[in-house]
Order: sequence, then structure tokens, then C-alpha cells
Amino acid sequence: MKVLLTKDVASLGKAGEVKKVAQGYGRNYLIPNGLAVLASEGQMRQSKERQRAEEKRAIRQAANAQAMAKRMAQITLVFKAKAGEQDKLYGSVTSGDIVEELEKEIGQEIDRRKVLLDEPLKQLGEHQVAIKLASSITGEVKVIIEREE
Repeated sequence: MKVLLTKDVASLGKAGEVKKVAQGYGRNYLIPNGLAVLASEGQMRQSKERQRAEEKRAIRQAANAQAMAKRMAQITLVFKAKAGEQDKLYGSVTSGDIVEELEKEIGQEIDRRKVLLDEPLKQLGEHQVAIKLASSITGEVKVIIEREE
């Protein structure tokens, strides 16, 4: 029996692929769980159209991410914080703080989990912070932490 996978199946393949499977596996597991449909000519055509649309969307998304990365490279975020004698902050600048300021600058929502910080910033000075924009595109923002008087 030939089926067209509608979702990724770990042991079988990725969505959009046509696979030959045992009748019982297709009829009793894949099709009822919405993981596959019978591979008809119409379904195959529809799947190819869906893949083309997905590719176009991915290309558009990558272009937007590249433009955003260029914009971010020009942005400098300045934070004022209380610090001790050895330039260590009493608190810290977290990814949430960075996202909040960055959203004000660019006017676009960003998920704080996309900020690639191993730990919060706890030192005065200039820091480069990476932000993941797409699967393979990362932008950087300059963060300056100054002493609060």
C-alpha cells in the first residue's frame, strides 16, 4: 500500500514523502492517526503545491531575517545599573531586559528565548549579544551597561 505522509514519522520519513508500507500499518495506524493519507494522484499534486509554497515562505522568512540582522547590527542598547567597586553589578541584565529594549527600538516582537545568553550580564561595559532570528541566521546587538549614579 502506498501512502503520502502528512506529518513526519520517525521510523518512516518526512511529511510529503510517498512510502510503501504494509496494509495493516497504513490502515490501522498511519491513516487513523492523521500521519498519512492514501497516495492518490490528486493528493500527490496537492502535496507538491504545498511543498512549493513552503519553500517560498522559507525563502521570504530568510530574507526578512537577514534584513533584521542588518538592522540589529546598527542598534546599541544602553542600560544603567548599580555596580560595586570592581564593576560587578548588584543585579543583572537578563535576556528579558534586552528583548524589552530591543522591541522598543525595532517595533517588532521577539521571543526572549531567542536571545543567546549563557547567563545574565553582570559586568559593566560593552557586550555583544547574539539573537537567533531563523534556523541559520543570527543577529548581534551591542549592549552597553553603564554605572548608575
